[in-house]
Amino acid sequence: MPKPKLSPSFDAMIKFFLQHANFATKQDFNKLIDKIDVLEKHIRKLSENKNQPKTHSITKNKLQEKGESASGIVLNIIKENKAGISFADIKSKTNFEEKKLRNIIYRLGKLKKITHKERGLYRVI
Repeated sequence: MPKPKLSPSFDAMIKFFLQHANFATKQDFNKLIDKIDVLEKHIRKLSENKNQPKTHSITKNKLQEKGESASGIVLNIIKENKAGISFADIKSKTNFEEKKLRNIIYRLGKLKKITHKERGLYRVI
């Protein structure tokens, strides 16, 4: 007596369809992501070798060459001016970008190391 023929499962039919229609699978995406990671590493190495500044790195100026942090530099400049110092004066003395300087001043304020005497004028607590 011949065996009854089994019908293929739904999963097997979907898998067969995806393979023959050349749809990307999760494994294909994972391989692609791995290749992109390798390429990004090579690009980083090439940019480091060419001594190009990174956009996300902290830019160092003459004041930071002594090994002091950017926050320490800003805090020392504010300490030197007992009556208070304006944002523009701090920026001109440090040559930091405006966004970086605003972030530093915000952090120093949160740490209760400096206070606003008035808008745009900072002093040590």
